[in-house]
Amino acid sequence: MSKKLMAWMVFLFICLIPIGVMAEPTGKITLKDGSELYVEILEMTEGFITVNTLFHDGDPIKIKWAEVVGLTSEEPVTVVTNGGTVLKGKPSMVAPGTIGIKTDMMGEPIPVTVESVMSVNPPIKQAVVYSGNINFGASIITGNTRSKNYSFLGELIARSERLRLTILGRYLNGEADGVLNARNAFGTIKLDFFITKRFYAYAGALFEQDTFQDLNLRTSIFTGPGYQLIDVGDFSSSYLNQMQLSVEAGLGFFNEDFKLASDRNNVTGRWAVNFNWPVLPALELFHQHQGYPSIEKKKDYYITSQQGLRWTMLENFISTLQYNWRYDNTPAPGTKKSDKQILLTVGYAF
Repeated sequence: MSKKLMAWMVFLFICLIPIGVMAEPTGKITLKDGSELYVEILEMTEGFITVNTLFHDGDPIKIKWAEVVGLTSEEPVTVVTNGGTVLKGKPSMVAPGTIGIKTDMMGEPIPVTVESVMSVNPPIKQAVVYSGNINFGASIITGNTRSKNYSFLGELIARSERLRLTILGRYLNGEADGVLNARNAFGTIKLDFFITKRFYAYAGALFEQDTFQDLNLRTSIFTGPGYQLIDVGDFSSSYLNQMQLSVEAGLGFFNEDFKLASDRNNVTGRWAVNFNWPVLPALELFHQHQGYPSIEKKKDYYITSQQGLRWTMLENFISTLQYNWRYDNTPAPGTKKSDKQILLTVGYAF
């Protein structure tokens, strides 16, 4: 075969590739203004339907579901209504604003209003999604000055459709010239039950020890309502898409077991704010705080918070710069109200 003939064959092959791979539209979308788009239907979630079209060669395009009055497809689709009903079949427009789903089990199409459709071909979700991180920080100085400091921090979040379990813990220890100068531990566990997509009820517990606050153990058991103000996917911007913000209120029982001072316990209110913002794939900002105002004594309240930024160094290996602040307005005699910690740690995120 000559080089010239081979070159012509390669040229023809390249020209024919787009014809061979171009998918024919299998569906049609009817919009409020009466226009019709012949498309390949991919999915509809979060108020937008994603489709492929012949006139657009790039990524799939998104159309506001609020603008759609009809949907037709030669291929079966899965439709989920706001009442939780799941229908799988071929859709067709019965009337503007109403879709008929032709299933294998029913002889006649099942009518569904467009406004009652929550999703079409929703992506399959894992039953439980786990995320979290483990961090470690340490410093050792020898010579004229001898000191050892180390810290362990960890967080685990397990989320299903209705439940969210959050476990948070940290431990810090410090010595200077062989003398202990810092030792405290802190941990919380909380379970959220989502009644709606945003509103949830929660129950949890707090545990804390601090040698230099004269504190054997501080505990609190609490419960109340919470609301997810911002969740993943609320914003289309790539900088805001993963942002999460929730607020909580409630009641709790607060107990402080001191080494020397008289022990205290009382009923408290509770508020909390949880904020997490992955600004970039490799940079994340976070802030969490809880407040426990006593219902029995106006001046008795306790606040704890942690905030900082976390960046990815290599794949799942991370580094975290974190500032912790704790404030007890009625501390044990001889101790200060406020404690501050600045930590620089390395760890692993999953």
